[in-house]
Amino acid sequence: MSDGPLGGDERDLSPAVVAARDQMQNPRQLSDRIAMGRALWRDLVVGFAAQLNELGLGFAQLAALYAIDGAATLTVADLAQDIGRSPSATSRLVSALERRGLVERVEEVADRRQRQIEVTAAGHSLLAEIDGARAEQFLSVVRPLPAAERALVAMGVAALSSRAITRRGRLIKR
Repeated sequence: MSDGPLGGDERDLSPAVVAARDQMQNPRQLSDRIAMGRALWRDLVVGFAAQLNELGLGFAQLAALYAIDGAATLTVADLAQDIGRSPSATSRLVSALERRGLVERVEEVADRRQRQIEVTAAGHSLLAEIDGARAEQFLSVVRPLPAAERALVAMGVAALSSRAITRRGRLIKR
């Protein structure tokens, strides 16, 4: 066989990967491939839910932690808008995270009536633990792949990451 897109021998790729490469130009076929990834997605979500349960953390709380961590300055009202909850529900959510020592409300210098929310060291540690577990779960699927296919996954992740710029936890489409 000929050299593949990575300069390696295409014999290093499984037939499914070669077929997918040949179909990449057709958005419908790409969509079908993504839908076939449901089993992977299911396993990732189930693992994620189990970890959150072990940590005693709800999904809305996790979303709030990520939103707070990704913002330079954030008030409860800003956070409520970012995660799509009412200000009162968001205030209760922040209070629960504060009681766990994961966030703190800090008085704003310019306006002492205003309070910014910041992730604490414990909150950063928890997010790192969650990120590490999710990465490890993903890698457990990727590790058994042949080297050429692992390289393709790495390239895909890099391509997606370079296009996914976040602002307050939201993807910006280019």
